[in-house]
Amino acid sequence: MDLRKRFHLPRVESTKSTRIVVVDVEGKTIGLVVDSVSEVLRIPAETIEPPPPIVAGIDSSYISGVGKLEDRLLILLDLAKVLTGEEKHLLAGVA
Repeated sequence: MDLRKRFHLPRVESTKSTRIVVVDVEGKTIGLVVDSVSEVLRIPAETIEPPPPIVAGIDSSYISGVGKLEDRLLILLDLAKVLTGEEKHLLAGVA
């Protein structure tokens, strides 16, 4: 799934930085196409706050929270909400 397309962002060509992030959504493994990945982190639950109404132009319904780590703010996606009901139904049928 291309996250640019999901979030209605302009299409860009793939580059050397483009990555596919493999994630588990409701027990199914899917790949998310992203522009780049700089690092993988574990964020303590106590550093996560509820999302503000709008974050970086993305509808907050896709966001589960905002993590604070040192001097950075990290947007945490709610992967279950990134998929539509129809997409979840199609995934359920995949062995």
